[in-house]
Amino acid sequence: MDPRWGGWRKSRHSLANGDCVEVALFTDGRVGLRDSKNPSNGMLLLAAEEFQDLLTRIKLDTL
Repeated sequence: MDPRWGGWRKSRHSLANGDCVEVALFTDGRVGLRDSKNPSNGMLLLAAEEFQDLLTRIKLDTL
């Protein structure tokens, strides 16, 4: 599975110390999340709806 935009992206708000999460959008609509410090350690793969729910919950701080 190749990410649609050709790779992983980090937020512009990422910390300089490398504590970042990278995101990739796959052609089937799923969203991959991985640790930028250890990208070979696997990823979390979410449906688009699950990813949107995660973002909403993070913004509302309801995790």
